[in-house]
Amino acid sequence: MMFQHMFATMNEMLDNIIDSYPLAAEEQKQYYDEQLYALKQISDSLIEQWIDFEEKFAGFTEVEAEQSSASLLTAAVEYEGQATAAVQPLPPQQAEKPFVSQQPIAGMTVEQAELISKGQGYYQLFMFSHAAKQFQLAVNHLPECNLARLFLAMTNMHLQNWSEAQRHFQLLIGLTDYPKWLALSYNALGCIQAVHLNLEQAEQFFLKAYELDPSFKDPLNNLQSCRERPQQLSLLFGSTELCCL
Repeated sequence: MMFQHMFATMNEMLDNIIDSYPLAAEEQKQYYDEQLYALKQISDSLIEQWIDFEEKFAGFTEVEAEQSSASLLTAAVEYEGQATAAVQPLPPQQAEKPFVSQQPIAGMTVEQAELISKGQGYYQLFMFSHAAKQFQLAVNHLPECNLARLFLAMTNMHLQNWSEAQRHFQLLIGLTDYPKWLALSYNALGCIQAVHLNLEQAEQFFLKAYELDPSFKDPLNNLQSCRERPQQLSLLFGSTELCCL
């Protein structure tokens, strides 16, 4: 169901590009080119993962078939020796336990996980308005889910909903102790301050982000932009880091 929804969205997006591209202005064509590139990246990734899955599945079934064939004779002999034995009930502690489905994240239902997955699909397709709706629903159902809140905050950055993005990043700082997510939050807060030309406050946030995660380079690039080109800011939200989550 999840993949059907994603492919339906991707097909709808591609159909729109096919219909609109011939008559589009040059600037609009550049935007469509970016969307086509994103669609191709997602398609290639899904194909690669499917091939990996097929190879792993085929390898397992082949090994399992060999092991099953080799053990048939042994199993038959053991069964013959046990056939006359009385069947004894298992003690309670050895009885088969009922199957309990495992949730993707502690406290998260399958439906909530699907909301996040759909939101991530929209996010990768640059369909930020659609992504925001999915992440907002996920946060409404599970306010303690920091992953959903992180994506919701970053989606609002792309929609330029600065105050809403700021609110969620500030909440996230109080809810998580994971350095990567804290660094992303402080970097985003720095970008918001820079947009409002509060450059001194922005620099403090960028330095804090780099201190929390020195491997995260966007804060240093943003800091350099604030210091060297304050009239023509080029800011990196850190959204590419979310592709690794």
